[in-house]
Amino acid sequence: MTQQDTRIIIRNPFGTMDVPAPADAEVTAYAATVTLAGAADDVNAAVWASEPAVDPLEGDWCSRWNGGADPTIAGDAPDKWKQGRAEVRANGDRLYLRFDWDNGRRHGLIEAVCEDGGRLVGKYINLTDPKIQRPWVGRIVDLTRIDGCFPNGRLDFRR
Repeated sequence: MTQQDTRIIIRNPFGTMDVPAPADAEVTAYAATVTLAGAADDVNAAVWASEPAVDPLEGDWCSRWNGGADPTIAGDAPDKWKQGRAEVRANGDRLYLRFDWDNGRRHGLIEAVCEDGGRLVGKYINLTDPKIQRPWVGRIVDLTRIDGCFPNGRLDFRR
């Protein structure tokens, strides 16, 4: 009787399910249409979080997202923000952003490649409902602000 190799290699530093194909054709096509300037009038420019910055980038953050007009997410609308906690970790040219909402009952993970100028290109997976996956593009504006969007809304991070 032979024993099967059951080791699972996980890319993300959180030990959760990985984001499947974080740089697939859908992500690349979406990223080509998105510009996040990090402007002072961006919806994420106003301070809405109070998580103190301890490390230059990694560590605890606050998150918020709105559902835009995504028909697959019941009750979501552009004016309804879901806030939660987040943690950011870097690994080489990858940034991993794990976040929650609904008082910690729901979780998501973003895996993104860090490009020049602080641009982030990757994909989001809803860890509570893994069939929900979306391209995500972000910008590290500074060490207290990461602007982000997906095809149906915003997914931002603040300290």
